[in-house]
Amino acid sequence: MNINGWEGMLFIGLNAAISVRVSNELGSGRPRATMHAVAVVLVQSLAFGLVAMVLILATRNQFAVIFTGDRHLQKAVANIASLLAVTMVLNSIQPVISGVAVGGGWQGVVAYINLGCYYAFGLPLGFIFGYLFRWGVRGIWAGMLCGTALQTAILMYMVYKTDWKAEEAQALERVRLWGGQHEKLPTIDREEPS
Repeated sequence: MNINGWEGMLFIGLNAAISVRVSNELGSGRPRATMHAVAVVLVQSLAFGLVAMVLILATRNQFAVIFTGDRHLQKAVANIASLLAVTMVLNSIQPVISGVAVGGGWQGVVAYINLGCYYAFGLPLGFIFGYLFRWGVRGIWAGMLCGTALQTAILMYMVYKTDWKAEEAQALERVRLWGGQHEKLPTIDREEPS
């Protein structure tokens, strides 16, 4: 989990960066720049995630030494390293794609997708795998990974199907309404100096 957290810091930063970039590009009326920024950050994030996955799999029997000298714990970590490797890939894309969605103004939709994927799908599946199938920690983790994978797939599909020109028009309308350009500015009465 520490290793996953270390990697996660990078992608939480990319989440914030792409969210701001998408909203700024859409608000500036540049849908092509938005598409380009989204493509670049997704490819970059996937590449980082794949590198992390390869490193975890290549060092599956050694990396636990960083945290413990206990041979039994090292072996237990090596046994679930494949789940950590998959987690590294999914957690490289999921926060970034969520940032794209938030930057596009889809916060409400993303919240419902999060609730559905994690609480209605991932947790029950983790319970089934972990307790009913008796897979233990591996089963709980696998169920939650399935929830993350479902959320990532749904958000990727949404981004793939997005009409960025329509999103640009909506963003420009929001800027016009919320920026106060639709209101007449009050005049200030000034006394002339005598």
